[in-house]
Amino acid sequence: MRLTVFGASGRVGGHVVRQALSAGHTVTAVVRERASFEAPEGVRTVRVPGLDAPPPVAECDAVLSAIGPRGAKDGPVATVATRGILAALKPAMRFVALSAAPAGPPPPDFLNRRLLFPFIGRVLRATYDDLRAMEALIRESGTEWTVVRPPKFVDRPLSGRYRTVIGANVPRGYTVSPPDVAHAMLAVLADPATVRQPVGVAY
Repeated sequence: MRLTVFGASGRVGGHVVRQALSAGHTVTAVVRERASFEAPEGVRTVRVPGLDAPPPVAECDAVLSAIGPRGAKDGPVATVATRGILAALKPAMRFVALSAAPAGPPPPDFLNRRLLFPFIGRVLRATYDDLRAMEALIRESGTEWTVVRPPKFVDRPLSGRYRTVIGANVPRGYTVSPPDVAHAMLAVLADPATVRQPVGVAY
C-alpha cells in the first residue's frame, strides 16, 4: 500500500514508518518543519510548517496519524491536526489514528475502573479531553476510520504479542510498548472488522 504517516517523528510514528517500510509499503512521512527526524532510506519526507498546514494525502491508499499531545501544556494538538487531515481525505479513505485508553470507557476490571482511569482522568484531563474531541471528529467523518487506544507506554522492543479488543479497552491491560502499538496500527489496516471502531491494545 501507499501509506502517509503523520507524526512520523514521534514515539509511535517512527515505529509505524519503519515497520511499514519493512512490510513492503511505500511510505511518506509527514513531520513539522522543526521536528528532528531522520528518514529511513526509501521513505519520502514532507515537512509542514504547522499543525493546520494543508496535509499531503492525495497520492496514498491509507493515512495513519500518530499525532498527539506530549504534555498537559501542549493544548488541543490532536484535535487541530486531525481536523486538517480529515479535511484533506477523500470519502471512504482508510484512516487509522492513535488515541489513548483513558479517552474511552474504562474496562470492567476493578483496578482500571475504580482507580487508574479516575485518577489519570483528573491529573491529565486536558490531554484526554483533546483526544476525546479528536475521536468525535473522526466518528463524524466519512472515512473508513479506526482509533487505536493504548494504555501506559513501557520501554520494550517489538514483540507482536499483545491483546486487542474491538470496540472497547483491554481488560486488565495496563501497559504496552510503542513498537507494539505501531504494529497494531498497521495490522488493523487489513482487518475490516476494525473499520469505524475503536480498538484497545495492551499486554
